[in-house]
Amino acid sequence: MMQLIQEWLPQQRWFGGKGRGISSVTEVSSTVLLDAEPQVRLLIVEVTYDDAALEHYQLLLASTKGHVEQRLEHAVLGEHEGQHVYDAVHDPVASAVLLEHLARGARVDGLSFVNDGDIGGDLPGRVLGAEQSNTSVVYGDALILKLFRRLQPGANPDIEVTKALADAGSPHVATPLAWYDGTVDGEVTTLGLMQPFLRGSSEGWAMATASVRDLFAEGDLHADEVGGDFAGEAERLGAATGEVHALMRSVLPSATAGADESRATARQLHERLDAALLVVPELAEHADAMRAAYDEVAALTDPVEVQRVHGDYHLGQVLRTQDGWVLLDFEGEPARPLSERRALMSPLRDVAGMLRSFDYAAQHLLAEQELRPDLRFRAQEWATRNRDAFCDGYAAAVGADPREEAVLLRAFELDKAVYETVYEARNRPAWLKVPLASIGRLVGEAA
Repeated sequence: MMQLIQEWLPQQRWFGGKGRGISSVTEVSSTVLLDAEPQVRLLIVEVTYDDAALEHYQLLLASTKGHVEQRLEHAVLGEHEGQHVYDAVHDPVASAVLLEHLARGARVDGLSFVNDGDIGGDLPGRVLGAEQSNTSVVYGDALILKLFRRLQPGANPDIEVTKALADAGSPHVATPLAWYDGTVDGEVTTLGLMQPFLRGSSEGWAMATASVRDLFAEGDLHADEVGGDFAGEAERLGAATGEVHALMRSVLPSATAGADESRATARQLHERLDAALLVVPELAEHADAMRAAYDEVAALTDPVEVQRVHGDYHLGQVLRTQDGWVLLDFEGEPARPLSERRALMSPLRDVAGMLRSFDYAAQHLLAEQELRPDLRFRAQEWATRNRDAFCDGYAAAVGADPREEAVLLRAFELDKAVYETVYEARNRPAWLKVPLASIGRLVGEAA
């Protein structure tokens, strides 16, 4: 079985070890959730890489002696001991087991299922198509369950932060309704989180990129003249982000960082760049300019307000409902250590992440083609307009304009773009030029 898993894992979008050699996959725990046909089993496996690094992953696997339906063939791992093994999240019958256990608040071996919202247990499930670092299953049109794929020991920040904000009455988060935990390295670890499915909502990325398409289709108009202008929504999103940050400061830990912390932040930025250069040698062209920007952070002496933040903030993490913007996925960047994702940081990291996302939305249609000068100009015009609108909304909500903190904001944008280059190099090489071009603009502005 472990050999099947080892061959299957690198093909999954949510697997974080792409491009790394896997020396072994071993079973940490295996819990039977349904002992029937098919049998459904939740596994936690440990992946050991050729450099001796370790990662843990959650799998929900089904096995059957019978025929695997054609609609599930894409999810098949292979055969083991005369049974067909497949990824159970794609099977409504198999994935219903998780909902049933959550509804009952069950305990199964080392797994604990918690129902905090009086959810029901009889709804069909389907996997959302846009899988990334996790897998989301929608039940009916009422509930959505996120399975955390890569596991780090301890409570996931997503449930911790979202629950604190929901309990405080924030209209900008989806209330946690249920969750389930297991054990990794002796620590209770969050495995899945269920929230209301916000049907009828629109993803921020889809709305933004539709606006860019409208602009490109009207080649003789400016961004503020196109019917699909996004700036009003960008400003409202900025205000919602500022309101969430303000509430996080009041219900979760916060502090004031001094010069020592600024130097530590700069060291971290340098270390991330060092690691990225090993994966993306194209960064070398801008390395000196980026290091100069990071050194400016090290030289800061004024106090910096730090708090819990989203940690992986972009247009794909927000939904526009009829009542306003809702922020999702407060787990931070899954590739970062859990201690880092739970650390107090400047909220400008989130602002920088969203500003980068506006740039991505503007450039993505040009990522796999030669950049026409006219469209490149239009894309940059759109990004600038919406970045400014977001900052305007944020400033109105918190009483401070993030653009006035230019040293930190630029450094955090560069850091996010460096992270993006590594992601694109490993997953979408044709898109690598998007963050590289952004880095060029950012260091040009710094000069």
